[in-house]
Amino acid sequence: MVHYGHSNQLRQARAMGDYLIVGVHTDDDITLTVDGKDTYEEVKTAGRYRECKRTQGVSTTDLVGRMLLMTKAHHSNIDEDLDYRKHTDNFGKGPKGHSPWTGVSQFLQTSQKIIQFASGKEPQPGDTIIYVAGAFDLFHIGHVDFLEKVHQLAEKPYVIAGLHFDQEVNRYKGKNYPIMNIHERTLSVLACRYVSEVVIGAPYAVTADLLDHFRVTLVCHGMTEVVPDKDGSDPYEEPKRRGIFQLVDSGSNLTTDLIVQRIIKNRLEFEARNQKKEAKELAVLEAMKRLDEKR
Repeated sequence: MVHYGHSNQLRQARAMGDYLIVGVHTDDDITLTVDGKDTYEEVKTAGRYRECKRTQGVSTTDLVGRMLLMTKAHHSNIDEDLDYRKHTDNFGKGPKGHSPWTGVSQFLQTSQKIIQFASGKEPQPGDTIIYVAGAFDLFHIGHVDFLEKVHQLAEKPYVIAGLHFDQEVNRYKGKNYPIMNIHERTLSVLACRYVSEVVIGAPYAVTADLLDHFRVTLVCHGMTEVVPDKDGSDPYEEPKRRGIFQLVDSGSNLTTDLIVQRIIKNRLEFEARNQKKEAKELAVLEAMKRLDEKR
């Protein structure tokens, strides 16, 4: 499950050179052995190691916990409840306490974070301005495939993604969706190379004002169900009337619902994984302390 914390790491790493190669681990992503030995020791000795800054406020642990807890406290403009605070304090916590790597921390949106992820490009003469809208929750390969197909519809595409507010997404998705709030979803979508601009809190209905303001040439939607607006109307009525609406098949069957179902199905396995991982990380911290004391 890739989130904007991973995207930020890749962004920083790519800025350090010209060609980025990404290695994907199996289940153990810790960078030290239990005896405290640094697995990057050889690279560091050769003077070829550089470190990226960790993105605070996001972790796979927290996102998994939101799915399992089924509360809405992570949504924007909703007060945090005691159950969610208990989750952030205890989810995946080992018997000896918290690890700084696996533990959950609070996400704080800043303008600098948005600037770091944004392309900064404005539409140029001759660009085909394409508008898409949705939740883009737990931004996954299905979303990427869809946006790639949309991007391929024009020679010079400028793709604008409209993100619905949390309360709007919850209206048409139900349960405790979205799993990621509007601020988190914004960074996830901005990190995608096929997206040029993001509308934060886009209206559910694609209105004439929106189309005229952004000078939209084409409006696209995937093969997922289009839920009617609050008044029962079709949210794509205006672009359809203008003859600029197009359905796009991503070719992927992965959905946010499917990811959540997988997590819930494997709940015990995930909780055991987090506890085991955190215990190992705490053992490493102790080993590092002992090494420091010897020095």
